[in-house]
Amino acid sequence: MNPTATLDAGASSAELRGAGRGEHPVGQRTPLIDGIEKVTGRARYTADIPFGETLVGKILRSPIAHGVIRGIDTARARAMPGVRAVVTGEDFAAPYGVIPIAQNEWPLARGKVRYRGEPVVAVAAIDEATAEAALAAIVLDIEPLPAYFSAADARAAGATLLHEKKAGNVEREVDHTFGDVDAGFAAADLVREHTFHYAEVSHGQIELNAAVAAYEPERDRLTTHSVTQVPYYLHLTLAQCLGMDSSRIRVVKPFVGGGFGHRVEPLNFEMVTAALARAAGGTVRIEQSREDSFLTHRGRPETDIRLRIGLKKTGEITAVDCEIVQRGGAYGGYGLVTILYAGALLHAIYRMGAAKYRGYRIYTNTPPCGAMRGHGAVDARHAFETLLDRMAEELGLDPFAVRRANLITPPYRTLNDLQVNSYGIPQCLDWVEQASGWKARHGKLPRGRGLGMACSHYVSGSAKPVHWSGEPHAVINLKLDFDGGITILTGASDIGQGSSTLLTQIVAEVLALPLARVRVVATDSALTPKDNGSYSSRVSFMVGNAALRAAQAMKRTLMEAAAKRLEVSVDDVEWEGEHCRVAGTDRVLGFEQVVEAALADSGTLTIKGAWSTPPETQGGKFRGAAVGSSAGFSYAAQVVEVSVDEDTGVVNVERVWVAHDCGRAINPLAVEGQVQGAVWMGMGQAMSEENQYHEGLPMRPNMLDYRIPTIADSPPIEVKLVETNDPLGPFGAKEASEGALHGFPPALANAIYDAIGIRLDELPITPDRLLEAIHAKRRKERLRASRPTSASAGAGASTSAAARGAAPQANRS
Repeated sequence: MNPTATLDAGASSAELRGAGRGEHPVGQRTPLIDGIEKVTGRARYTADIPFGETLVGKILRSPIAHGVIRGIDTARARAMPGVRAVVTGEDFAAPYGVIPIAQNEWPLARGKVRYRGEPVVAVAAIDEATAEAALAAIVLDIEPLPAYFSAADARAAGATLLHEKKAGNVEREVDHTFGDVDAGFAAADLVREHTFHYAEVSHGQIELNAAVAAYEPERDRLTTHSVTQVPYYLHLTLAQCLGMDSSRIRVVKPFVGGGFGHRVEPLNFEMVTAALARAAGGTVRIEQSREDSFLTHRGRPETDIRLRIGLKKTGEITAVDCEIVQRGGAYGGYGLVTILYAGALLHAIYRMGAAKYRGYRIYTNTPPCGAMRGHGAVDARHAFETLLDRMAEELGLDPFAVRRANLITPPYRTLNDLQVNSYGIPQCLDWVEQASGWKARHGKLPRGRGLGMACSHYVSGSAKPVHWSGEPHAVINLKLDFDGGITILTGASDIGQGSSTLLTQIVAEVLALPLARVRVVATDSALTPKDNGSYSSRVSFMVGNAALRAAQAMKRTLMEAAAKRLEVSVDDVEWEGEHCRVAGTDRVLGFEQVVEAALADSGTLTIKGAWSTPPETQGGKFRGAAVGSSAGFSYAAQVVEVSVDEDTGVVNVERVWVAHDCGRAINPLAVEGQVQGAVWMGMGQAMSEENQYHEGLPMRPNMLDYRIPTIADSPPIEVKLVETNDPLGPFGAKEASEGALHGFPPALANAIYDAIGIRLDELPITPDRLLEAIHAKRRKERLRASRPTSASAGAGASTSAAARGAAPQANRS
C-alpha cells in the first residue's frame, strides 16, 4: 500500500476538466481538487489509514503542575502480558522545540514536570485495554514545587524558576524603539492610554491528533504518518529526539482535518509514537482525545496590553507606545516569535511618526502556547483599532477618516524596516463603507443596534525561515512522462486551505493546459522536495512562486523540443497548450507529439522551480528584525453590525462586510472561503472562546464547554476581494486566510459601543461580562443623577461632549 495522497484534478468535476480549454485557470472559481474525496468520505486521514495490526500507544500525564521527578516505577507495567514497550524521558536523545535557540521541551518530561497534564510515560500494548491497565500500574514519585498560573505570579520576586537561566521566568524580553517617541507625543493634540486583557484561546481543529509510526529494526528505518502542518520540521525533530540519521526517516502527511497553527510545530505525541515503535520493533498508533488536544494546546496566549497613542487633530498618528505581556506556558515553542510578531506588526498598516515596543513572554505552569491563525498580532490589533476609535470620537472624526489620515503609499519602508510593495486598504475602506451604508447608518440606528469598523493586515510568509539553512524558501518539482501528464511534486501541506488546487492552477495557467492534465503528489519525504510547511500564510506566495518558475522552465523545455522537431527557431514556436504551431503557418504539433519529442533523448523529465524572498524584504539588522518581515502584506477592512440585548448581555452579529486585499485571487472561490473562515474564527475569540484553569487543570477541555461559534451563530459574511497585484507574488497573489481575522474583534467591540455606549477592554465579550458592564454603568448613572449639579455645569459638559464628537452617542448611553 502506498498511502501518499495523489490528487487528480481531472477527477473532481466537469468544471475542472474544462478549465484551460479557452479560459485561464488563474482567476477562475475552481472547486478544490480534493473536494470529492472529502465530501464523499473517501479521504484518508491519519487515523483512517489501514496499516494492518498495530500496537496501541497511550500516554500517562502528570497529575501536578510543577515538580521534580524523583522516580518512575514501570516494573509492573513492563511485566504485564501484551505490553510491548514502555518509554520515559530517558529514552530520548535530546529535547526539542521548533525554534532552534529555544529547544527546552522533552517529548516525555525529564527531570521536572512543568504543567498539569504534561506527558511523563508512554506504553505500547496489543490493545487499548491492556495499554490503559499498564498506565494504571505505573507509579510516579513527583515532589511538588510552587506553581504559577499567571504571568504576574511567575514574574513576582522570589518565584521559583521553571527553567534555569531564565531569570524572572522571562522567556524573551523585547525592547524596540523607532524614531523619537517623546517628541511624537509632544507633537500630538490628543494622547490616550488604555490597558487591555485577552483570554487564552485554542485552535479547535476538527480532526483529533493522531500519529502512526512503523519501525523496521532490520533496516533501522522509521516511517511516520501524522497530522502535522510541518512535515520537514517533524522530520528534523524525529531525527534529533531519537538520535537517528535523517536518511533513515520517512515522514508522510495524509489528509489533515484543519490545523490553524496547532500543528505548525512538532508535537510531543509524534515523537512518543516513534519512540514506542522503535522500542517495540513494530508499528504503533496513538489517537488522542479532545482533552489531549487541549493539553497539547499551542494556542494564543493570555495577554495583557498597555497601549498609548498620540494623534494630531487631523487623525495623523504621531507616536505609539505599547507594552505586551504574554503568558506563554511551560515551554518555548514559538514563544519568542509570537512576542516579536506582536510588536513588529504594529507597523506596516499605517504611517506613524515614532514607535516604542516592550514585550515580555513569560513561562508559567500551564500548557505551552504557540502559533494560532493570525499569529502574534490579533490581540495587539484589537487594542490599536479600538483605541483609535475612542480617540476619533474625542477629536470629532469619523473612524474611517482616522484610518485614511494614516494611509501608506507603496513602495514604502516602515520604521522597523518592513517593505510594503502593494497596499489595498484604500479600496477596502471604500468598499466596506459603501456596502454597509456607514455614512447613513453609523450612530443613527435604534438603541441596541450598532456598526463598528476596523482594519487589519498580515504577512504572506515569513521572509526568513525558522530553520535557516541557505536553501530556497520553496521548491517544486514537475514530472512529465510518456503519458503526457504533469505531476506536481510538492512538500507543501494542504491542510484544507486549497494550496494543492492553487499550485495546479498556476502550472496549468503557464502551460495553457487543462487542469485534467495535472496531478499533485504531496508531503512524502521519500518522494517530494522539502518544504518548510504551512504556517504564516507562506504557501500561496512562496510555493506558488516556485510552481510558477517550474512551469515556466517546463514550458521552455517543451518549446525547445517542439522547435527541434519542427526544425525552426524556438522564437518561431507559438505555444497554445494542447498544441503548438510555427508562427504564420499551418504547421502544428499536438501536445502528445511535443512530449514525445521532449522525451526522445533523456526520457522522463523532472524540472525544478525554486524561490526565495528578495533580501530587501527580509527586515532590518536589529535583534529580532526578521520576525514580521515578509515579501508581501495582505490588507483588509471590515464593518460589523450587531444587536445587543441589554437585559441579557447577549450580542448577535447581524452582518459582516469584509474587503480583503489578496493581491490577486488565483482561486476566488477558495479565497472567499478563507476570508469567511478568518472572520468566523475571529468571532469565536471575540465573543465566546477562552481557556480557563483551576490550579493548572483545564476547565474547558471539550467542545461543549469551550464555546466555538456554531452555524446558528454565524452571520451573513459579504466578501469583496481587492486585487492590487503585488509585484513579487505569483500572478500578483498574496495572503488570504489570516488577515481578516484580526479585524473582526475590534470591529465587534466598536459596534457594541455604537449600539449601547459601552466599551469592554477585554476579550471575549461574553454575555456575563457585558451584562456586568451594563449594570455598572446604570449604577453610575443613578449615582450621578442623585447628586445635585448646576445647570451651567451640565451645559458645559454637554458642549464639551459635542466638541469631542460624542453627541451622536448621547441618546444611546
